[in-house]
Amino acid sequence: MEKIQGLSTCEAEASRERNGSNKLSEKKKTTLWKKYWEKFDDPIITILLIALGINIVFTFFGKVDWFECLGIFVSVMIATWVSALSEYKNEEAFRSIQREASKVLCKVYRDGALKEIGIDDIVKGDFVLLQAGDIIPADGFVFSGNIRTDQSALNGENEEVEKSEGCDSVVYRTGTVDFWDKSSLFRGAVVCSGQCVMKVMDVGDGTVYGKLSKEDEGAERESPLQLKLAQLAKGISRFGYMGAALVAAVYLFQRFFVDNGWSMPNMTVYFSDMAQVLSDTVNAIIMGVTVIVVSVPEGLPLMIAIVCSLNMKKMMKNNVLVRKLIGIETAGSINILFSDKTGTITCGRLEVVELVDGAGCTYKKKNELPKDIRRLMEISVLGNSTAQLSDGKAVGGNATEKALVEFAGREMMSNWKIEKGRETLFSSDKKFSQTEVRGDFCGSLVKGAPEIILPKCTRFVDKHGDLKSLEGRADLNGELDRMAKQSIRVLALATAESYSGERIPDNMTLVGLVGIRDDLRPDVKASVGQVKCAGIQVVMITGDKKETAVAIARDAGIMDGRDNVVLTSEELQRMTDEEIGSKLGDIRVIARALPTDKSRLVRIAQEKGLVVGMTGDGVNDLAALRRADVGFAMGSGTEVAKAAGDIVVLDDNFSSVRAAVLYGRTIYKSIRKFVVCQMTINIAAVLVSVIGPLIGMERPLGITQMLWINLIMDTLAAIAFGGEPALKQYMLEPPKRRDEKILDKKAWSGIIVNGMFICLASLYFFLSEHIYYGFRQHESEIYFYTGYFNFFVFAGVLNAFNARCEGIDLLDHISLNKPFLFIIGLICAVQIFITYFGGQVLRTAGLTSKEWLIVIIPALLIIPVDLLRKLIVKGK
Repeated sequence: MEKIQGLSTCEAEASRERNGSNKLSEKKKTTLWKKYWEKFDDPIITILLIALGINIVFTFFGKVDWFECLGIFVSVMIATWVSALSEYKNEEAFRSIQREASKVLCKVYRDGALKEIGIDDIVKGDFVLLQAGDIIPADGFVFSGNIRTDQSALNGENEEVEKSEGCDSVVYRTGTVDFWDKSSLFRGAVVCSGQCVMKVMDVGDGTVYGKLSKEDEGAERESPLQLKLAQLAKGISRFGYMGAALVAAVYLFQRFFVDNGWSMPNMTVYFSDMAQVLSDTVNAIIMGVTVIVVSVPEGLPLMIAIVCSLNMKKMMKNNVLVRKLIGIETAGSINILFSDKTGTITCGRLEVVELVDGAGCTYKKKNELPKDIRRLMEISVLGNSTAQLSDGKAVGGNATEKALVEFAGREMMSNWKIEKGRETLFSSDKKFSQTEVRGDFCGSLVKGAPEIILPKCTRFVDKHGDLKSLEGRADLNGELDRMAKQSIRVLALATAESYSGERIPDNMTLVGLVGIRDDLRPDVKASVGQVKCAGIQVVMITGDKKETAVAIARDAGIMDGRDNVVLTSEELQRMTDEEIGSKLGDIRVIARALPTDKSRLVRIAQEKGLVVGMTGDGVNDLAALRRADVGFAMGSGTEVAKAAGDIVVLDDNFSSVRAAVLYGRTIYKSIRKFVVCQMTINIAAVLVSVIGPLIGMERPLGITQMLWINLIMDTLAAIAFGGEPALKQYMLEPPKRRDEKILDKKAWSGIIVNGMFICLASLYFFLSEHIYYGFRQHESEIYFYTGYFNFFVFAGVLNAFNARCEGIDLLDHISLNKPFLFIIGLICAVQIFITYFGGQVLRTAGLTSKEWLIVIIPALLIIPVDLLRKLIVKGK
């Protein structure tokens, strides 16, 4: 590719001043104040406010106490504010994480050198190098070279479009947008193959993509977990609505008939006072709506947002960026993981470790090579590569290209020039690349897989620079086997007299075999072991030779038995889907893999009912990443791969994939713990509200008290459970089934047993004379009602400890979730505060030490009751 000077730093700044930056304007976000007002669109809140308005009217007629109206008003305001604030902060945190971790680097010519700069720093007039896998960063046209692009993100058409130089750009000649124009390039399109330099003409909001991005996007589809929770919430809601209707009916029945002694004259007098009848009816509605507020889990969506937000921050510290919530929720259910080798299982820091010439002589360093072989090796690498040297550093290309260029590029000793339009780029199906050059060497340079190159070579260059017949091919095959067993990847370099395009030339001259090694990551064996203990099958997919792949897989712990199956792409293609499916459970390695092999394996695994994870980094991985249940894109991979993935592994490390699975399971468990804790209180609150009036307790819990309980169980409990730690023991459990429900039998037993305990303890609290007269009844009944309110709250708070631990050690790993203890402590402190200072608004009064004992002791009993349940369930 010809030398390009590009803009100078001063010219780039001037262009930015004149034409603006390439940064897209962010969508106008919802302000906290607007989000707060949106909460009042909730039908339940609306009903409460209407009932509150009616009550305020009755206050002026002396039918309702003013402090009850004030209590409802304050409770509604606080609940909506806390919910809006939590949701706003969560969205801000998510936006910040995505913005920071999704920055795109582009290869731009500046000041005469190829540099990597941020996509926002591109300006009009820049020259950008585009290679396969890049996302086009701005609008412009092809200055030199040719590529094929996927513009489906812009026009919805999946057909690849060829773009090349030498065509008059319709877009910049007429001002019309034509996606099919042969030289025009558009931001957001993907480079599928080829290589070119584009000249930037429009940036930022001035691009077609920028204009389209201002339009509203459709809502994201719901994840499986969200669907499960929605179904659960619907069932609970029915229970809450029925309970609300029953509470309202029981209250009216008591006011209409029981309080009038079933006396017709009394009832006649009562019904003649329509204001009183209307007041009682409004009270019944408020009580019913309050039961709905407490019982209906409207906080579940907020819970998911809070838990995911808190865990996303932790995952970022583990180099895992969640792009789509569906990915992290599903990660905990993966059964089979197809993993790339380079950079994921290995370090990704490729290094040329040896070069073997045609005579079988081995050289460890470049300066050990004979002069003529060294010159040819240098030209073969630098003249036939998608990477380029810039300030001694390789820019562009993949890890293999960069390793070769950095090895060959030091102390260059030759001059040459690439012939324009005479380049064939490497692809997985061809397994070779070819370029024609002129200069110190004239001819075609070929680089690729040894099994493709060697059969076409008839001679080689010896250490004296003479051409010799290549008769010792068997010795070279022995060298290939030796390097493969040492986990060394090998590429062959050769030259030909003329360029042959897409066809590999005949009668080539072998320059040598280049050995490249990528060491295993130090922690990969332990991470693979943990993933396997979690019930996940790991399959390594690589383009390496079979022997090399097997050696690496054994070292990484992927292969651990005699029944392990290793297949090459060629062997895979000869097998039917049924044959692959029957052996799928034993497959551990796919060598010399093609892109189509990956998507085929994903499809077959899914047809067998497995939840599939796939790692990938290039354009050739797109189909598999999109088809997989969870796509793990590598942080060093192409931008299009990262855009297609659900999760981006920023450090390309297999241990980060393991961490994603662990956090997926942690989120699932945290949400289930919250649901168990909340539903226990929901059931107890509804039962108490229904049964209380039937035994003479008109309002066991006041309206403002129930709203406070709702605040505790929705928002504060969500924050408390959202900080649950990711425990290694979760990786010893089998994956969750696709159809597995959020609440299993153990969870339901906890909800029913503890919910019924609170209900029965409440009945005893109401009916026991010892408890009733243990409070200062001679002064006022408010002390008794205050005591019951505290019992209910503290029983719910203590049950949070039951819900967070499946075992009998309630303080298990509690030090790893300090926010839990803080939230519980805060709830208790506020509860004690409102006991003494809540007054008529919260229907509370200060308790004596004796009265506190009457409250705390029954509440504490929920812990041994649940421990007994756990022991019984464990015994079964």
